Amino acid sequence: MNHFKTLLISSALLVGLPGATLAGDSASTAKILIEKAQESTLGWDIVESLTTEVGPRLAGSDAEARARDWAVKKLNALGFANVHVEPFEMEGWQRGSISVMVGDPYPQRLVATALGRSIGTPVGGITAPVVRFETLQDLRDAKIGSLKGKIAFVDSKMTRTQRGSGYGQAVQKRSAGASIAAERGALALLIRSAGTDYQRNGHTGGLRYDDEQPRIPAAALSNNDADQLGRLLVLKADVPLSFSMSSKRIGTVTSGNVIADIVGSEYPDEIVLLGAHLDSWDEGTGAIDDGTGVAIVTAAATLVARHAKPKRTIRVVLFGAEEPGLIGAKAYVAKHKDDLDKIIMVSESDFGSGRIWRMDTGIAKEDEAKADDIQRVLAPLGVLPGARTASGGSDVSALSAAGTPAITMGQNGWKYFDLHHTPNDTLDKVDPDDLAQNIAVYAAFALMVANTEGGFHPPAEPASEE
Repeated sequence: MNHFKTLLISSALLVGLPGATLAGDSASTAKILIEKAQESTLGWDIVESLTTEVGPRLAGSDAEARARDWAVKKLNALGFANVHVEPFEMEGWQRGSISVMVGDPYPQRLVATALGRSIGTPVGGITAPVVRFETLQDLRDAKIGSLKGKIAFVDSKMTRTQRGSGYGQAVQKRSAGASIAAERGALALLIRSAGTDYQRNGHTGGLRYDDEQPRIPAAALSNNDADQLGRLLVLKADVPLSFSMSSKRIGTVTSGNVIADIVGSEYPDEIVLLGAHLDSWDEGTGAIDDGTGVAIVTAAATLVARHAKPKRTIRVVLFGAEEPGLIGAKAYVAKHKDDLDKIIMVSESDFGSGRIWRMDTGIAKEDEAKADDIQRVLAPLGVLPGARTASGGSDVSALSAAGTPAITMGQNGWKYFDLHHTPNDTLDKVDPDDLAQNIAVYAAFALMVANTEGGFHPPAEPASEE
């Protein structure tokens, strides 16, 4: 008997415990959904289809448009109602090519990747000495103008944690470093990748330019090559580096959110919103970020429709253009601003397919006992009670910030940042048993929320993840 089946038996016993305040029918049906999720290959079939038939899905690209077409066809085939695309405009970007070469007396190539939305170098590239900074704060502390004619290199490492909490600090050099370096006169920025692996892959990801500063090209070295550059700079502090990159912004393009409903039987206007993002970076095939999320929420809602009768509508939103800065999420909030009070819960799967191990809540205090009842049904699947500071996930944080209740299903992210935003983000990294556990949790959770008497309400203050 495998571990997952043992958990299912425990779940069956738990549902029958006296004293639970969940409606008995919902708790019993949640157990059935958990069993069906373990038996089904639907989630795997979805992520395999998306990553194979579409592949990488850069925001605003033709590939992302094909992904929307794929999603509409898939959701209709699975029996969802009201399937449609809500388009929006954004600034497009192309990666182009990149070359990073160390000059004499230690000539060699370094592996790097362009940061999303970066401009390219001038034709012919840049050749200049490199100045290394241990941390982003060290770069901030450098005098204005002190990097004139030089390339800045921020070399801070990311800490590996189960919750991925090391990313919050590591990503700052990627998002803000270029403008900080530019203010100090730098010609370009290199960073150690915001990732935890040593596979000699750069980790891409979006940057933000400060409109008050010049725009300079920026790229991420693999962790291996960041180590190598650091050693070279010890040998020769003014070793020259040649950096050429043809990335460019391409003006206004179209993206869109794909929306589909499982219509509620009693309160169809009240919505339980399950989110994931359809776009990906273009280096891998976007399996863990966020093909598995697409599979988890789509399969979970489908299983609810096949084996239960949710009282409220379960809405799946596959957001476009998450990677460049939650653009699709912001478009959704703007379009639906007058109807946000009808959303009784938001939750998003956007952290790969590692097993869900905790449930964080961002709801009104008077509703916390209801959420605790739901967590107890999920507990045999390994789901522990978490913090009371949930925002729901990446895209849906824009909704919870606007006043919707939220629950975050915390996944095990110990290995997530080995793959995140790299060429290694491919289907073979997805564990089918872990994927099934996620779908079981989301299916049972979605049904119980949809059928909870009185629904859920937002906290007094918008929540943020711990």
